[in-house]
Amino acid sequence: MASDFALKVPAELESARLKTVHYFVTERPWLDLYGVNVRPVAPFGSVSRKPYIDSALIHRCLPDELLFEVFARMSPYDMGRASCVCRKWRYTIRNPVFWRNACLKAWQLAGVVENYKLLQSKYDGSWRKMWLLGPRLRTDGLYVSRNTYIRAGIAEWKITNPVHIVCYFRYLRFFPSGRFLYKNSSQKIKDVVKFMNFRASKAADSVFGGHYTLSDDKVEAAVLYPGMRPTVLRIRLRLRGTTAGANNRMDLLSLVTSGVNDNEVGGPDEDILGVVEGWQDDETHNPDVPAISHKRGLTPFVFVPFEEVLYFTLDLTLKPQSLWKIFADCNKFLLLDS
Repeated sequence: MASDFALKVPAELESARLKTVHYFVTERPWLDLYGVNVRPVAPFGSVSRKPYIDSALIHRCLPDELLFEVFARMSPYDMGRASCVCRKWRYTIRNPVFWRNACLKAWQLAGVVENYKLLQSKYDGSWRKMWLLGPRLRTDGLYVSRNTYIRAGIAEWKITNPVHIVCYFRYLRFFPSGRFLYKNSSQKIKDVVKFMNFRASKAADSVFGGHYTLSDDKVEAAVLYPGMRPTVLRIRLRLRGTTAGANNRMDLLSLVTSGVNDNEVGGPDEDILGVVEGWQDDETHNPDVPAISHKRGLTPFVFVPFEEVLYFTLDLTLKPQSLWKIFADCNKFLLLDS
């Protein structure tokens, strides 16, 4: 039964209202894809592969086996970015084959058997979980430590005591083989990165190679300074990250220099870490080079990917807050000097 209060709308006004609603409502064709099951890319030759026509243009033009090969050649961090493209890529990149290869390469020093044992005991058999939660050294960039100190200048007037603010950087680049390169310089990151490989380091100045070991989140490293009095630099670091899987920070726990005998060093490529293993912090094998445990310049290392070396913030000038802190240190220095 119709209501007595029903209002009849003329046909002209009804058609105008529908046109207005159609004008204000934006068409959203992607809503038609909701509820559609997305099939991940199966490896080529897999039993689970079935003929399937994907609605996306890129998936119709790019075969699944070719897409799988592209993902297999990506670095884990590039795969993380690619997983943000669409659901199909996200599900595909969760394939354990990709993460197994990345983990075995990152922890190749431990060996395949130890990696499988660690996988089952700590990470519930998930290679992706092992990659995200396991402490590892990143090899796709440099670890950089920026340090500053105050140096007294030459007094030109009786009423002034000039001081200099000196800024220098420590650079570390690690390789999966257990070797690393070390450079201590005042040059910026963009000027140093091109020399931080073994081929270019032979022609570069003050780039030294060494060996390291990784035990849980602790890093033991040693590098040899050749010369008339060979000196070994022993470095102890602790690995950490700002987010899960980042591993983009390293705390410098200790920095010790000591002397070694000429007969203990066979060459620049020798594993100097094995030579000094078990040494005490105050131990030296050359009386002309005393053992020194450095207490300054222990600023933590920050990881800089290769794609960010041209504009990373460590190359910028000091902030005003940092300058005020340095000026306060200068006043303390002058009071102690007087």
